Amino acid sequence: MSDQAKRILCVGAAVLDTIFRVHDLPKGEGKILPYEMLEIAEGMAASAAYAIVRLGGQASLWGAVGDDETGGRILRDLGADGIDMSGMTVAAGARSALSTILVDDRGERLIVPFYDHRLHDTAKVFDDAEIASFDAVLVDVRWPKLALNVLQAARRVGIPAILDGDVAPVEVLERLAPAASHIVFSEPAGACLIGTDDIPDMLMTLRQKLPDTLLCVTAGSKGCYWLDETTGAVQHQETLTITAVDTLAAGDAFHGAFALGVAEGLPLRDTMRLASVTAALKCEVFGGRHGMPTRAQAEAALHRL
Repeated sequence: MSDQAKRILCVGAAVLDTIFRVHDLPKGEGKILPYEMLEIAEGMAASAAYAIVRLGGQASLWGAVGDDETGGRILRDLGADGIDMSGMTVAAGARSALSTILVDDRGERLIVPFYDHRLHDTAKVFDDAEIASFDAVLVDVRWPKLALNVLQAARRVGIPAILDGDVAPVEVLERLAPAASHIVFSEPAGACLIGTDDIPDMLMTLRQKLPDTLLCVTAGSKGCYWLDETTGAVQHQETLTITAVDTLAAGDAFHGAFALGVAEGLPLRDTMRLASVTAALKCEVFGGRHGMPTRAQAEAALHRL
């Protein structure tokens, strides 16, 4: 592995989140009073990019914001935290993405997102040489047209083409999945796509659809599962035992660490261990992506697995 920091391109969501911390999530109408709150620019691709930076990699983000005050803040805040924002699209006349999020005392969350479809009316123009300057790409499902174009370009130039297979319309997952070399599905997304919540069965069925793709499914506190590339057997990596404070952006932490491990050429088991620890440590801190650990913190926690 080279000592030079690996460059990862992250493609997809950039959102301004308002996060309220409450004792319990609401179960009906009424008023609920939070005891803590913060505003933070994040989103699936953005939070994964931040995880990469915290773990010692270099991350560029390709997403879209509106030409409004919120968009300016998203660009400033993510850029100030070490993410290269030079490839972002500012969509004229569109409203930037916003989310209101409640996080309860068990770390569970309720998310109300708003995405203006005009953000993605056009896809960013790029060429294969631009993609070849990265060591891997990681795309989420929020901008399918650009995600597909980037995955296809990554395959053409021979770098890892990684899909964050989160919950999305089935047709979006079916369109993006064949273009990826690596897919990390969330358990709910895999169940939606395949029709079973049994993870080993899910992986075996996915293998029939995607025989040449490295397949992984994340399952929260149950850890992650993947198919061994040589034997085809289902493998499992447990995660840390923690007291969850905030599970927001945990999946993004996993995806960012996974992408960096793949780019660095780590053995697959080591990549899964790093990703699992990174996601777990993030959950111990309130504040969405603010909880991302450093590489030193993640590696120090590996002995707890």
